[in-house]
Amino acid sequence: MISFIRIDSRLIHGQVIESWLPHLKIQRIVVADDVAVADPLVRTAMALAVPADVEVVMSRIDEVPFRKFETDAPRTLVLLRDVASAMRAYAVGLIGPLNLGNVHAGPSRQAVSRSVFLTDAEKAQLLELSRDGLAVTIQSVPNEVPQRLG
Repeated sequence: MISFIRIDSRLIHGQVIESWLPHLKIQRIVVADDVAVADPLVRTAMALAVPADVEVVMSRIDEVPFRKFETDAPRTLVLLRDVASAMRAYAVGLIGPLNLGNVHAGPSRQAVSRSVFLTDAEKAQLLELSRDGLAVTIQSVPNEVPQRLG
């Protein structure tokens, strides 16, 4: 089952491994990211960072069997690099609330939290998902109170 869907520019990193995995009792991480899948060094580094008892699946967004992962048993964390990736994933079958954990600062990006920076277009896309009934929250680590995007 998909337990958590997170946008995090860093994908697999310490905060995910040390905070989210134990908090959610994750058994499988799905990295849905075209860039990471295309780079063998990145794939290897991310896989090595994960505890041996957690399955790691890395796939192009369009090739992830989101419906299968939604209905099978392992508690699954889906990681997406950015808002554009999330929009693509939802278009091909991803279902469930979306957590904004870390979106890097950059040109035309405004802070919506201390770790999430969005362009006006990204914010509009996420607000549209929210208006369609999808919960979109901002939360870096489990002990923070989730904030609704608004």
